[in-house]
Amino acid sequence: MSVLPEFQNQGIGSRLIRDGLIACRAAGYDVVVVLGHVGYYPRFGFAKAMDYGLENEYDASDAFMVLELRKGALERIGGLVKFALEFQAAGC
Repeated sequence: MSVLPEFQNQGIGSRLIRDGLIACRAAGYDVVVVLGHVGYYPRFGFAKAMDYGLENEYDASDAFMVLELRKGALERIGGLVKFALEFQAAGC
């Protein structure tokens, strides 16, 4: 998720995150993972994914975060999170 610099600090990014999380819950997803800014995502409840036994293919530590959408979901999962091919195709 990204907002052009000239439109930052207007609540746009926060609105996108909140609405995205609502959509994920409605779609039945149990958890959301992000690879993002460590000073931004924790305000929405994201925490270090490695603290929950999740790894990533980018060797990111603090920037790899997770948010539980369904209570207890993180107790049932673990291991390597594989990102979609589009993520790699974008040069990430």
